[in-house]
Amino acid sequence: MPAAPDFPPAPDRVAPKRALISLSDKTGLEDAARTLHGLGVELVSTGGTRAAIAGFGLPVKDVADLTGFPEMMDGRVKTLHPVVHGGLLGVRDAADHAEAMATHNIGPIDIVWVDLYPFESTVASGAGFDAAVENIDIGGPAMIRSGSKNHGYVAVCVDQASVAELLEALKAHGTTDLALRKRLAARAFARTAAYDAAVSGWFAQQVEDAAPVRKSIAGSLAQTLRYGENPHQTGAFYRTGPFSGDLARPGVAHARQLQGKELGYNNIADADAAYELVAEFEAPACVIVKHANPCGVAVGSDLAAAYARALECDAVSAFGGVIAVNRSLTGADARLITDIFTEVVIAPGADEEARAIFAAKKNLRLLLTDGLPDPLAAGEVYRSVAGGFLVQSRDRSRIAAADLKIVTRRQPTPQEIEDMLFAFTVAKHVKSNAIVYAKDGQTAGIGAGQMNRRDSARIAAIRAREAGEAKGLAHSLAQGSACASEAFFPFADGLLEAVAAGATAVIQPGGSIRDNEVIAAADEAGVAMAFTGVRVFRH
Repeated sequence: MPAAPDFPPAPDRVAPKRALISLSDKTGLEDAARTLHGLGVELVSTGGTRAAIAGFGLPVKDVADLTGFPEMMDGRVKTLHPVVHGGLLGVRDAADHAEAMATHNIGPIDIVWVDLYPFESTVASGAGFDAAVENIDIGGPAMIRSGSKNHGYVAVCVDQASVAELLEALKAHGTTDLALRKRLAARAFARTAAYDAAVSGWFAQQVEDAAPVRKSIAGSLAQTLRYGENPHQTGAFYRTGPFSGDLARPGVAHARQLQGKELGYNNIADADAAYELVAEFEAPACVIVKHANPCGVAVGSDLAAAYARALECDAVSAFGGVIAVNRSLTGADARLITDIFTEVVIAPGADEEARAIFAAKKNLRLLLTDGLPDPLAAGEVYRSVAGGFLVQSRDRSRIAAADLKIVTRRQPTPQEIEDMLFAFTVAKHVKSNAIVYAKDGQTAGIGAGQMNRRDSARIAAIRAREAGEAKGLAHSLAQGSACASEAFFPFADGLLEAVAAGATAVIQPGGSIRDNEVIAAADEAGVAMAFTGVRVFRH
């Protein structure tokens, strides 16, 4: 490890004399270049950026004028040179650095503005392997890191916000201060770290390495939250890049918020849970989520019907919940939804009438995504633990009728098969242990997050009974329903609770050492039961 040299303290103020600019995205370049030139800053650039600055009628040097070497190897080698990195890394007030710079004719570079080759967007566009590799920037990260390490003298910009902050300081004072240079350096190191994470994550995908020796996760700040899960916790919301498979995935991270208060940590988590589930259905569907679990799920002839049926399942829990739908909202839909207090509504779209109706509810957040997430798309799920984090692939399982293994003497009816598949789809999105009763494309009762499956079955039965009473029925909404368990029944008690609730068909993964005992109990009760062979835990 290099020993820390005894450098003189960095100056608080630096008046920049030379800026090196190299951009793929030239947005804002003309105004910035004119401002810097007007402040007496010499402009140095490369390739297309140099040509653009010259096209503005401004004087600009080519990096080759400094290095004495032309760009070569298809532009791969142009800034990787001691004259460039010496100008960035040289500690101007250190006598030996100053002597080396003078001896080798190395002029200081006080500003670096580099935005890196567009690797992330190239990958997101579906480009092939060779195109992606060619868009891995080498010289750019090297210059950013050199300038950032020497932030005592160099101001580094990696985005429009950095440039705006720098220009504001220069217009006001003609100098940069050390605090600004430190902030810019921190932002710049974060950018190169995220860039490297994108490259390494993409490369791991290319070689099909699901568990690389080193794993980096990077994101760009979407929103600083008022607080986290609770008011005493801090919170922030980040968007991940294409290496995670999520860049082009419609959902809460890329939704447009049309109205309402700022989203909170729990709002975002619940909206994501609701939207991921509603995207599972092809028919018009509505999902109502409260505290990360669905409390009502239904399909219908249209969204209005689906919403009304979802609300029937548990109107008490739905108050203050999050609603997700898989079709564009109409005015009629909005009128129904705004009858009760709702925190968030997330949908692919909404017509003008719907937007106007929602606008009258100032506290309701309306999120539009312009699409639905693909439930079968690849991706990764992360969870922090003390001292590390867990990574797993997204659960892309989907069970069809042909996948079912009927293990009881009684065969399910076609309607029961439909109900079982619907219930199992919902159970995949309910916190474990999970039990879901469903009938005719509507959840009848949901039991979530219990330490044993029997209690989940009992809670779901209570919800179904209350839903039936709310409709004025003489029986539970679970009467004649299908019961889904997201994992196997370890004992027959959970299944017997479902039978007592009124279920006539059961779907579960199977795989318990007591499967025969559970099958026997189902046969004795006269219910049909199917095994999926797939467990869908969600802890």
